Amino acid sequence: MNRHAHNIPCIAEGKINAGMPYLEEDVSGAVSSYEFLPSWFFYTPVVLQSLLLAVRYGDVRLPLVVNPTIFLSGMVGESKHDILSLAGPIAAPWISPFISMIKTTDSVGQQEVQAQNSLAEASLSFPIVAKPDLGCRGVGVKLLKNTQQLKEYIASYPDNARFLLQEKAPYEAEAGVFYVRHPNESKGKIISITLKYTPSVVGDGVKTLKELIEQNPRAGQLSHLYLPRHQNKLDWVIPTGQEFQLAFAGSHSRGSIFRDGNQYISEALTQKLDTILADVDGYYYGRLDIKFRDINSFMAGEHFTILELNGASSEAAHIWDRKTPLKDIYKTLLAQYRILFEIGAAQKKRGYKPPSLKTLIGAWKEEKALMKQYPMTD
Repeated sequence: MNRHAHNIPCIAEGKINAGMPYLEEDVSGAVSSYEFLPSWFFYTPVVLQSLLLAVRYGDVRLPLVVNPTIFLSGMVGESKHDILSLAGPIAAPWISPFISMIKTTDSVGQQEVQAQNSLAEASLSFPIVAKPDLGCRGVGVKLLKNTQQLKEYIASYPDNARFLLQEKAPYEAEAGVFYVRHPNESKGKIISITLKYTPSVVGDGVKTLKELIEQNPRAGQLSHLYLPRHQNKLDWVIPTGQEFQLAFAGSHSRGSIFRDGNQYISEALTQKLDTILADVDGYYYGRLDIKFRDINSFMAGEHFTILELNGASSEAAHIWDRKTPLKDIYKTLLAQYRILFEIGAAQKKRGYKPPSLKTLIGAWKEEKALMKQYPMTD
């Protein structure tokens, strides 16, 4: 077990983020100076290294075959439904139950009835989480609490596009776990754990929600992410001591707070993921989005559920901790892409043929066009 594992962390109080290690209150430096800079700032060195690796291995397309059963290995345009459906009888119980639907030209009422019937067959009920089948960074993710919200989601969704309706996890704590395994080995490795905190404010019985957001050291700097989501509640005076959740989707770009959780990597959790992911056909590299009961049982490989399996374009997201030095961000990204090429080269030697760059570009254009049409993220 990790050398830090014997230290029992202080667990957060309250319902929001229950089970997570205590999140220290931001006073100063709540957002780092480069935390929300554009992607090119961080990925330019990655692209340059990838070109060198392409020369070394003789193929720039190797990342597209690292997870050979997933479209483009999960670099872009991959279907959440298809990836989760790769789970066999051992892995499936560890994945949050879901159904999927394609938005058709039928009336919203007809599609809502169809969705309700499919949910009933899968023993799912409100609240449920709706999310696009193709998409990333939390785009289009919403928590649906009733039939009316389901109708609104269907109505606002683009035609001929698939979406998932997934069980709302019974746990509040969330992490992103980056897992890699060489194709010729049975044991993998966790190279990153990111603790994902849901941003919230606590009422004092005096200030409005808008004032609480604007006066919060971190939320105030990201108010452009939070204020539009709560337009109809900004004048509400929240009762003393009551928590108010500012975001639902566990995405950094949508306002979630990410913290480096690498100290919680444990042998027990690694072994559990080895067992689970060995039963997900063709999965060797990517980040798992996971909800768990509490950090101690999670480290023991118990009481958690997998929301999503992300592929080749995954990030070791602990780098978005506001305290991560810029040099460590670059170091981590470069290291994970070296692993990506290494596994891709091994897969090619096993006989898997990388898809064309034309296919990659086409999938990127399709996903980008769809994402512009998705409903607003919660």
